[in-house]
Amino acid sequence: SGIALIPAPCNLVIASSSSSSKFQKTIRTKTRVSLNNAISISSDPFVLELAEALEDSVPTPQPLQNLREASSESLLSSSWPSRRDEPFRFTDISFLRSSQILPAPIPTPTPTITPFSTSQFPCHISIVDGHFISSLSETSEFPDGVYVGSLSNLNSTVAERVLELVCGLEGGDLFWSINGMGAPDLTVVYVPEGCHLQSPVHLGYFSLQGSKEGSNALYLSNPRVLVVVEKGGEVDIIEEFSNDEENENGCYWTNAALEVVIGEGGKVRHSYIQTQSPLAAHIKWTSVRQEASSTYELTEVSTGGKLGRHNLHIKQLGPETVTELSTLHLSAGNQTQDLHSSLVFDHPRGYSRQLHKCIVTHSQGQAVFDGNVKVNR
Repeated sequence: SGIALIPAPCNLVIASSSSSSKFQKTIRTKTRVSLNNAISISSDPFVLELAEALEDSVPTPQPLQNLREASSESLLSSSWPSRRDEPFRFTDISFLRSSQILPAPIPTPTPTITPFSTSQFPCHISIVDGHFISSLSETSEFPDGVYVGSLSNLNSTVAERVLELVCGLEGGDLFWSINGMGAPDLTVVYVPEGCHLQSPVHLGYFSLQGSKEGSNALYLSNPRVLVVVEKGGEVDIIEEFSNDEENENGCYWTNAALEVVIGEGGKVRHSYIQTQSPLAAHIKWTSVRQEASSTYELTEVSTGGKLGRHNLHIKQLGPETVTELSTLHLSAGNQTQDLHSSLVFDHPRGYSRQLHKCIVTHSQGQAVFDGNVKVNR
């Protein structure tokens, strides 16, 4: 059987603006190309308006230009998910669309908050509303060759290697692309070949901006982190998502993305704790690529957010590869906790173990789990 593509009119609704943005120009260019190829692009006006707001809110660092372009291209043909879409069949995100989404501003003046104990975590990075804050971070304990910090401060040799690994993620959804458009910078954890870090790297994500309960405004942050462990390297990563005491019941949206690349024989132990406001939206993408004989271990506890969703995408890229996943979700109020995981086996003697537990203690609470394991020929 075959499918014929028939040329059709292409109708794009663009949010009104006093000036033509780069994003709008990209749309026009892509539209012309698509019509020439007899393919019609159908874009969602709400998504386009959000993309323009993100484009205007953060500068584009030159190293992230390719990521921005790939993300904007993906958004061109994306629409807002609904319950009719299989990945969101049990997860209602309509309250996000009905909100006035505002990109979280750069924290200025530099916040003086100390949300996490640096004595407890000697290797600590603070990411406030998606922005790396050097004055609240402690990175002096790392051995030679290890780098933890902003991409903008990374030396050119390692930066070139890191940028090779920043990807558009085949199979990534709308929220992955929104992060690519709105991430103000890239926080990098780089472990050179053969290096074993003795202390864990603690990534403390902190939400400062939030509207009061009942407000229609929703502040959006897009933190993005890349962890690269070269051949034989080893590191413990702790991700912790929290918020200011004054923002304990704030309305905000954290749309985070983490990429992990593990070289041959490398090992990453990943702890992920999410205790954000019960009125917040927390959507997280974790993309892991494992080379031969490498190990990835995840331990997750998620108890916060009105909506907490974790998209976990793992590819084993060589034989003798080990993946272990242990997750606990708790819905103690009017909350939805959602885990969508995908694991692809492409090589012999790969191993995986996944244990997921969810507890719902409220009549309006909900837990969703969708686990997909693909074993190729």
